[in-house]
Amino acid sequence: MPGPDGTAEDIAVQDIAEREAADRRLPPPDPEPLADPRPRFNLAAFRLAALGLALVLTLGLAMVKVFVGGPPSVAQLRAQSGVDTWAVLTVGVKDDQPGVAYYDKGKKIWSGFDVDVAYMIAEDLGFRRSEVKFYGIQSEDRARMQAYDTDGKRVPVKLVIASYSITPRREDMAGVTFSAPYLYTEQSVLTLKGHSAVSRFEDLKGKQACSLSASTSLTAPEQAGVIVRSKNVVSECVTDLRDHKVEAVTTDAAILAGYKDRYPDEFDHWDLGLDVTEAWGVNVGENPALKKLVDLTLYRSLKDPKDDRWEKAFQANLQTEVEQNGRTPIAVDLQPNVDKPDIRDLPWDGVFP
Repeated sequence: MPGPDGTAEDIAVQDIAEREAADRRLPPPDPEPLADPRPRFNLAAFRLAALGLALVLTLGLAMVKVFVGGPPSVAQLRAQSGVDTWAVLTVGVKDDQPGVAYYDKGKKIWSGFDVDVAYMIAEDLGFRRSEVKFYGIQSEDRARMQAYDTDGKRVPVKLVIASYSITPRREDMAGVTFSAPYLYTEQSVLTLKGHSAVSRFEDLKGKQACSLSASTSLTAPEQAGVIVRSKNVVSECVTDLRDHKVEAVTTDAAILAGYKDRYPDEFDHWDLGLDVTEAWGVNVGENPALKKLVDLTLYRSLKDPKDDRWEKAFQANLQTEVEQNGRTPIAVDLQPNVDKPDIRDLPWDGVFP
């Protein structure tokens, strides 16, 4: 018989019903929080930040280069060379080489290819033509950079532009610092008109020839058995040739071509076909900063299509001699290559064309 509270089964059902009712009276549990989504990678923002960093680094490196190290600027080179303190630019040139460098004593006028090259360099250094002073210089004085005025007084010069061939031996000499080459020529021979053909130095073996002292032109004829007499200036050699004291004059073709052009009925000019090229350079002495400024002018002249000063100098002084010299080459009619000088190239300076 069931007890007062009913059977065990009834009690179990009743307990379940009571618990369900109690659960319905309790508030629902808080929902579990949702995880935040992973942020998307912003490529555009990353690129912008990277660009900004690159610009900062580039500007920083540029400022370090300008204010801490790196190659010098043109202004620094001018200060180092002393150019800004010079009232005039003194230049040592030959004075007896028609077409290369010649002084007309009557007219008191300098002319020639070397003279025009000097004017070109002077212009870029900031000198007017009236501020360029030329002085005659002898071959043996080119390393010492000591020229002479019209009274025979020695004058130190800032530049030597005097048909001065660049050689390793000369580059090792004290007081000699060459610019880049500004002309290529070769050695040749000048004789009196009607002389038998001279195609090699052996054709003059045992005979006397004249050349310039301290010249690169002495070695080859001496090795061929030519008796070489040396003079300080080429005009003295030409005088000896006219007086039949020597059989020939030998030196650079660009020099001898001027005499053949000026006196076509008096001389013959012979090509020797030598492999050696004579490269003329500007001697700036012990002034490396000035060398870079000279090289800068030569580099501009070569690379700037609007700069035709070298070409005009060649046409006016050497090209005009071609007809009288016939098949004998005078000089290469293209400016020699010039490496870009190690000078700071700032956009606002306009250093290079």
